[in-house]
Amino acid sequence: MHKINYDDSTKIIKDTVRPDPATGAANSPVYLSSTFAQQDPTKLGKYDYARSGNPTRDQVEESIAHLEGGSRGFAFATGMAAISAAFLSLHQGDHIIVTKDVYGGTFRLVTQLLPNYGISHTFVDLNDKEALEAAYQENTKVVYAETPSNPTLTVVDLAAIAQSAHAHGALLFADNTFMTPLYQKPLELGADLVLHSATKFLSGHSDILAGLVVTKDDKLGEEIYFIQNAMGATLGVSDCWLLLRGLKTLKVRMKAETEGATELAGWLEQQSAVAGVHYPGLRSDPNYAIQSKQAASGGAVLSFDVGSEENVRTLVQHLRLPLFSVSLGAVETILSYPCTMSHAELDAGEQEASGITPGLLRLSVGIEDLEDLKADFKQALAFLPAADQERQVNYS
Repeated sequence: MHKINYDDSTKIIKDTVRPDPATGAANSPVYLSSTFAQQDPTKLGKYDYARSGNPTRDQVEESIAHLEGGSRGFAFATGMAAISAAFLSLHQGDHIIVTKDVYGGTFRLVTQLLPNYGISHTFVDLNDKEALEAAYQENTKVVYAETPSNPTLTVVDLAAIAQSAHAHGALLFADNTFMTPLYQKPLELGADLVLHSATKFLSGHSDILAGLVVTKDDKLGEEIYFIQNAMGATLGVSDCWLLLRGLKTLKVRMKAETEGATELAGWLEQQSAVAGVHYPGLRSDPNYAIQSKQAASGGAVLSFDVGSEENVRTLVQHLRLPLFSVSLGAVETILSYPCTMSHAELDAGEQEASGITPGLLRLSVGIEDLEDLKADFKQALAFLPAADQERQVNYS
């Protein structure tokens, strides 16, 4: 049969809207069952116990694998459960190279938990070829990339890093949370495993926790499935259904949010109280060239610096529209303070080394009216002093 090469937006709908063969229901059933009846005592059916497999979860996993262009997908209870499962494919004595400006939860896992299992690490600026080459050891098994990074929106060249990792016998794991498969395909660029905090854009409504893993080949897929089944941190069936519902509107949400983020980032660059803006969708951003080469958009997340913790406090007190909170990727605009939220696990020196300054705020743009958002930021920024001239640069 001829295989139609559908656009991603069509794939999402075809994968998430599967009429139930028994009833014709457009929405997939929620299989609220922990166990499944068996017919043959010598040979179990496809489903036996929900930790090992569930029809609703299968649809989520098949959908993300298809969208990322991978062999297999896996749904976990949280994004960190997905990242943990990926790292559990390693063994005692293995070494990993990790991008230096990684998400705080991943930093905590790498620095405080993996050493307990004999897995060592080196943090590296993955865009520094010499530093990356120097970081490889005989036991290096994985290079871990996050692009764009959280919260400084640093972009790394996935194709170049994949080539480097494979030349040293290592795999490339890539966190694709900020871009989603609509804007970036790490597996096509050479990655071996892709990760998502599906809590964010893929679900899109701040109503579930979820993590996803997609593997490029079946061998690694079997390893991840074994880990998923053994550790049991699978995504609950009701959350699977909500994630499927969120995926259906991914394109329209991302389009509106990205358009808003691009315009808002450019506008913030021009504001006298803003010292710098990090957003790879801006031509003025040093990450723009790499981002344009490997991704279809700058995404819906940006960060900007207002110079000091005091200015952060003042701005937050006067803003009316953004939700000041942790997380991102929802229909509501969310403003976060990385120093005490996403990267609180890093001490002051580690935050500074990652480019996280006391005045840095991360902004995930939602689907509110853009002019309303601009007006709100304009009135709130008016309470701040103008940035010093030496600070008024884009230093992403």
